[in-house]
Amino acid sequence: MRFLVDECVGPSVVRWLRDNNYDATSAYEECHGWEDERILEKAFSEKRIIVTLDKDFGDMVFRMKLPHCGIMLLRCGYCGPAKKISMMKNVLTHHESELAGNFIVVTETAIRISGAARDRIIP
Repeated sequence: MRFLVDECVGPSVVRWLRDNNYDATSAYEECHGWEDERILEKAFSEKRIIVTLDKDFGDMVFRMKLPHCGIMLLRCGYCGPAKKISMMKNVLTHHESELAGNFIVVTETAIRISGAARDRIIP
């Protein structure tokens, strides 16, 4: 599984993914300051799932219909690295096979998976 971690998520999530044998690149390291659409294009061309806190990716996927390989939107208000990593662990432990090509909204209490064939909320 390949990820591109948006700048707003922070380096701790990138390190955690790499430490757990995931192929993870950092937008901060590789494309600092890029517009979101350009990040989406890069992730799509490299077959990477974007991990972000930025709701704008939902607009690009649902309203603008831009192609993507998957988006994971972490929704936790302000949360530190430990909470973000905990949320990632939960998704990867229970739903890793459902990430590709879907838009996943992860909160502290639920996971919503939206895609062409599904739209469901998992408590």
